[in-house]
Amino acid sequence: MKSSLVRAHLALFLVNALYGASHIIAKGVMPNYLTPTVFILLRAVGATLLFWLVKQFMPKERVERKDLLLLAVCGVFGVAANQLFFFHGLNLSSSINSGIIMTVNPILVVILSFFLLKEAITWRKSVGIVLGATGAILLTLTAGTGSGDSMLGDLFLFINAVSYAIYLVIAKPLMKKYKPLTVITYVFTFGTLFILLYPPTLSELSQTDFTAITTNVAIKIAYVVIGVTFFTYLLTMYGLKHLSPSVSSAYIYLQPVLVLFFAFTLSSMGIADDYTDTITWEKMTYMVVIFAGVYITSSSSFRLKGAKKN
Repeated sequence: MKSSLVRAHLALFLVNALYGASHIIAKGVMPNYLTPTVFILLRAVGATLLFWLVKQFMPKERVERKDLLLLAVCGVFGVAANQLFFFHGLNLSSSINSGIIMTVNPILVVILSFFLLKEAITWRKSVGIVLGATGAILLTLTAGTGSGDSMLGDLFLFINAVSYAIYLVIAKPLMKKYKPLTVITYVFTFGTLFILLYPPTLSELSQTDFTAITTNVAIKIAYVVIGVTFFTYLLTMYGLKHLSPSVSSAYIYLQPVLVLFFAFTLSSMGIADDYTDTITWEKMTYMVVIFAGVYITSSSSFRLKGAKKN
């Protein structure tokens, strides 16, 4: 049991590391080469094909008809709305802001889990979330306040966080009933259909000049499709199978830390534009507070699982 929990926590950390780098990498693709909507379409279609391909080599699992509606709703919040608002928000706002705003997600998940899943809010979890939120708020007051900010972009990023919180909560019952790969394959299938139904999608796709995409940009697109979509969603589903939605979402507190880390690392390697002028020692201190919040929230899950086992 404990080894499964450790793997679940490692999976969630890797998810946020992949996401952290994508905030910097995806920013370099839009809007010069792809519009946010076209980028999302490529991401959703590519990941959906990969999920169905892998599913063919796994034991067959039938989904009950009554669960298709909930899977479709997960497709709305977990893929279509989530990604549309994120990429459009990232296109308008700064990559630093996108990482910071995502930290409101755990608070939303705890509230939704309390009302929808009747999940208890323990004092340790409360302390961890409050501590992490404090660090995130302090970081918000000092990071991403330059000329690249956008009020509309930040609003889109906030809606993205709300959408993802809803998805984490409503997907939990499905994770108890089906294998993670089955759930995510259907979620992405429905999500891709909803993205195709979004009016600007096909018109923007027809206007895209794919011949202008360089090898370097193609690699960035592949990273987002395979790494940030295919692997992250599989790893998130694995984490949800062993941890509660609120614990899973608490790892989003690492987003500002990882975004700033990759902003420095990728710019020094010449892979992305330089965003390091926003990094200060003050922000580093707030990151330590965020790490402490994540640790306390995560350690509370170990205690709860151990108590249940005994």
